Amino acid sequence: MEYYNYIKSLHLIFVITWFAGLFYIPRLFIYQIEAFDKPEPDKSILGNQLKLMAKRLWFIITWPSAVLATLFAVILLIMQPVWLQQGWMHVKLGFVILLIAYHLKTHHIFKQLQVDKVKYTSSQMRLWNEGATVILFSVIFLVIVRSALNWIFGVLGIFALGILLMLGIKLYKKIRSKNPDA
Repeated sequence: MEYYNYIKSLHLIFVITWFAGLFYIPRLFIYQIEAFDKPEPDKSILGNQLKLMAKRLWFIITWPSAVLATLFAVILLIMQPVWLQQGWMHVKLGFVILLIAYHLKTHHIFKQLQVDKVKYTSSQMRLWNEGATVILFSVIFLVIVRSALNWIFGVLGIFALGILLMLGIKLYKKIRSKNPDA
């Protein structure tokens, strides 16, 4: 238990950097997708630069952070196995599985864009970008509130957050349609 706070600190640091990568990579995807509509040579120059930026972000920050956050989480669970008997931890682990699935799907999108396969619109990527936000809010509130969490209000709160995010995206799209430089 002497090293518990160090392990917990490392877990939190790598969770933060993992989420930083997950927040930023879809933005790069949006810019890549929008670069496909540009005339040459802008299309090639922007496309190549954005692919390089995405590659560096993904493999230098996001993937290592995901692996290290998970490693330190496993160590914490080994140090505190009683957590595995608590309901909030089961729900948290469910969100972690959802986060890993989100990460893997994002990796799939990353690989497609690296070979110039555009299967999503920039609007779809803007919506995808909010997935990590919803998961982060869910996990933070769950970990902080734990057993005092009223599940009905918690679930409604997550849906409300999702609706607010979608409305924000629609509003931003409307603003951009009137002013492309916004």
